[in-house]
Amino acid sequence: MELRVLQYFVAVAKEQNISSAAKSLHLSQPTLSRQLKDLENELGKQLMIRGSRNITLTEEGLLLRKRAEEILDLVGRTEKEITRSDETVSGDIYIGTGETDGVRQIAKTAKQLQSKYPNIHLHIVSGDALDVCERLDNGLFDFGILLGDMDKLKYHYLTLPTKDTWGVLMRRDSPLAQKESIVPEDLWDKPLILSRQSENKSGLYRWLQKEPSRLHTVATYNLIYNASLMVDEGMGYAFTLDKLINTTESNLCFRPLKPQLTLEMNLVWKKSQVFSKAAELFLQALKDSLFSLSERRESTANEKR
Repeated sequence: MELRVLQYFVAVAKEQNISSAAKSLHLSQPTLSRQLKDLENELGKQLMIRGSRNITLTEEGLLLRKRAEEILDLVGRTEKEITRSDETVSGDIYIGTGETDGVRQIAKTAKQLQSKYPNIHLHIVSGDALDVCERLDNGLFDFGILLGDMDKLKYHYLTLPTKDTWGVLMRRDSPLAQKESIVPEDLWDKPLILSRQSENKSGLYRWLQKEPSRLHTVATYNLIYNASLMVDEGMGYAFTLDKLINTTESNLCFRPLKPQLTLEMNLVWKKSQVFSKAAELFLQALKDSLFSLSERRESTANEKR
């Protein structure tokens, strides 16, 4: 399977039309059609259904498109890293993360690093833990930020000093909004809106003291902004982390859980990861920043004694 042919396939998938893709690739339509047919023969699978005007990808075609885009992206990044001048420190750092206030620490480190190396660029890509781990394993991310439990045998990791706190996002006119904190019994009969990965890592069901089948879950989400719209429309109560939704001057409010439920936060990378110079500098800068923060906290604690 050649990279050139993968580029052709991705172009057709995006255009959904062989004639349009052929024009953008500066190929004749028969040549492009033949290349795609040869690719299907090589793989032994039908990749697309050819309609009168548009093409539709089969299930195998959808999978190939996803993998082809990842392969082409990785090849492009590798070429950039190798061909950059040795005289100037530059490069791109890719970090996958869920929605968390812990990104502030990453942003602070990136700002300090860019003040010294302005040609280093940070790319934050949002996704839940499933998305982050998949792209991290495929070499598309340099680092990932994972919340809660993680496979510490699979990844190297750096524990960040902050923890995320779970709570409930609700309308201000809801009955539970009068409470300062929320206990499990408050939610046993309420319509719930849950993160799609709640069952995996968060300990949320353990906190609720109920099996998922015995709860009234009306919706799931992977981006809290979408969940906030559902809450605003009165669909239910959304479990989320603190500081993600600005509830000032809105119809919504946030209430913490009692007993408190928190998530540890780790910056992770593959044990076989080969870092670019930019990624190496970022990791060292983050370690230095966390060490300085720890020293300041220890000094403050000693002064109070």
